[in-house]
Amino acid sequence: MKTGIIGTAALSAAAAAGITAWLIAPGHASTEMKAPFMHRNFAHRGLYKRDQSVPENSLAAFRRAVKAGYGIELDVHITADDQLAVFHDDNLKRMTGVDRNIEDLTMAELQQLRLKGTEETIPTLQQALEVLGGKVPLILEIKRGRRNTQLCQLIRSALFGYNGPVCIESFDPTIIQWWRNHAPEVLRGQLSQPPKDYKDEASPAAAFLCGNLLTNFLCRPHFIAYRIAEKPFTVRLCDAMGAIKAGWTSKEWAHEKDYDIVIFERYKPGVWFRAEI
Repeated sequence: MKTGIIGTAALSAAAAAGITAWLIAPGHASTEMKAPFMHRNFAHRGLYKRDQSVPENSLAAFRRAVKAGYGIELDVHITADDQLAVFHDDNLKRMTGVDRNIEDLTMAELQQLRLKGTEETIPTLQQALEVLGGKVPLILEIKRGRRNTQLCQLIRSALFGYNGPVCIESFDPTIIQWWRNHAPEVLRGQLSQPPKDYKDEASPAAAFLCGNLLTNFLCRPHFIAYRIAEKPFTVRLCDAMGAIKAGWTSKEWAHEKDYDIVIFERYKPGVWFRAEI
């Protein structure tokens, strides 16, 4: 009887381990897909200044990053008139003083605003791509909203004809799933963080699932962009299964030894690094 119970428990444990591994397994990216991004530092929202005299996600910040040779990470929203705006927050207040949601204004209305009292305006994605000019790699974060499918379609169209290396990432696994289904040739990443860090951004159940990468079966991300913190076991297992390891947001050089890609701010690291150092 005891042997039977032990055998049943072992089978149950093995089944649970197998299901977990299937849920969190990453996608496979070719060497060619990965090469432009590996062992490289990416300026978070461009190479902006801490006092925002060169604001985040501005053309000036992107020009500084390109000049220094850094990769760039930026954020994209859809506007009320179906344009693509480069901006981080859902609400405009922190950066412009206007208490409106970005999706509720047209691009023309947004470009009347100024970022942190400077002369810089909210760029379009096309303007940002023109500044990059294919010179440095781009990590494009797709911001979740009310029209995710349309947003993905517009971004895909905007990238046609652009010759620089671009990968996409999002906190929303269904957005990454869209890219898996419709643009499998594009390197894709799942943004995530420890479940406790989601706070009001997700329900406890959603935070648990996303923070532990249990939604990977939907989108099979090539890389995991995880908040720099202690990683849950499932995230470490996903790393061990071959996911590219991206860390955000680094504020010191020491993180280079733990990641394949580093998204940084508030210091100026080297352009390249080797993850094994």
